Parts: sequence; structure tokens; C-alpha cells
Amino acid sequence: MPTSKSDDAPKLPRGRPRDPERCRRILEAANRHFNAHGLARASMEAIAAEAGVSKMTVYSHFTSKEGLFEAVIRERTEGVVGGLAGAQALDPTQPEKALLAVGEQFLALAREGDALGQFRSLYGAAGTQPEACRAFYRQGADRLIGDLAAYLRRADAAGALKVRQPRQAADLFLAMFLGDGHIRGLLMLDMPDARENRALLREAVRVFMAAFATTA
Repeated sequence: MPTSKSDDAPKLPRGRPRDPERCRRILEAANRHFNAHGLARASMEAIAAEAGVSKMTVYSHFTSKEGLFEAVIRERTEGVVGGLAGAQALDPTQPEKALLAVGEQFLALAREGDALGQFRSLYGAAGTQPEACRAFYRQGADRLIGDLAAYLRRADAAGALKVRQPRQAADLFLAMFLGDGHIRGLLMLDMPDARENRALLREAVRVFMAAFATTA
């Protein structure tokens, strides 16, 4: 059954304040269970037990297992987009510095074992778990690309970059971190080391700036 946009975010009963510590325990337990069992086999009862709360408490914070899964993904991507969400956190006149910071955070997320596990789980269940896939996309790729595109619009307005299609440019930048190393991670093969990751980051920013920097 389709849900409205307001149904996407976790809800609390009216008049009841959110307990940050309780939410943190629920999200941490849910993250472990989703990584271990996937969305379909993860149990809300088991998540509640590990978090030290009742199942009704979990549902009072997150209206469904899909809503809880989406909250877990949103929590995971916050480290990358948090600086962009404030719209003024990154200097639009210094795009190279900003892209190095965003790229470093995104690369760390893309290489993380839990994130790779979620990719594997959802790729294998794409045909049977459409809501989970939509949540993963909405709070993952769509959110990251959208927030980076917002920064690129500001950099374009400031005259530091010339970006005709900010969302496409943001997609291209982030996609440069999802090549060989990411595929090796998905296949559980040897991952690039820190030196290789730093080299990739510098080259990705260099290529992006060569394509979109304004000419003197």
C-alpha cells in the first residue's frame, strides 16, 4: 500500500518526547540485525530484545520494519551529508577543499563492511523487497547526490565552478568511488589499502575540477 511522504520518517505518539539514548540503542541493534539477516529475516522482537526495550517501544519510534530500516540507512549517511545539509557548512568559493572532504567521507562509507553487506543483501532481494530498496535509495544515493548537487549550485553561483547540471555532476563525482575497489568489496575480495584510497580521492577531485572549474 503506498504511503505519503509524511509516512517515510519515524514517528512518535503525540505528546511523547523522543528518548535519544533509547533511539540510539534501537538503531544500533537494528543495524546489526539487518546486516546479519537482511530486512526480510530480521526480527523486530529480536531487535527490541537486544536494545533492551519492548517491541511496542520500537513501533512507537518507527512505524514499521521498513521505517526502521530507512532510519538506519539515514543514520549511516549522515556523516557524509551532515556537512552539506546546513547549506552554509562548506565554502562555495573553495570547491576543491569541499570535494576532498565530501569524497573522503563518502569513500569511507562506500568501503565500510556494513554498507557493503547491505548492498549485497538488497541486490539479491531487489525483486522481492521493493520497499527496502526504495528506502535504501532514498536515504542513500538520492540523498547524497541531492545534497552534493545543492552545494555545486552554490559553487556555480559563487563563480568557483561552472556546473550546468548539478545533480548529474554530483552523480558523476560520487560514481568515481564505486569502481574497482567497491566491486572488490561487494565480492568480498581484497580491498584497496589506505594509500590507494587517498590516491583515488585526489584523482577524482582533480578530474572533477578539470571538468567543472571556471577558467581564469
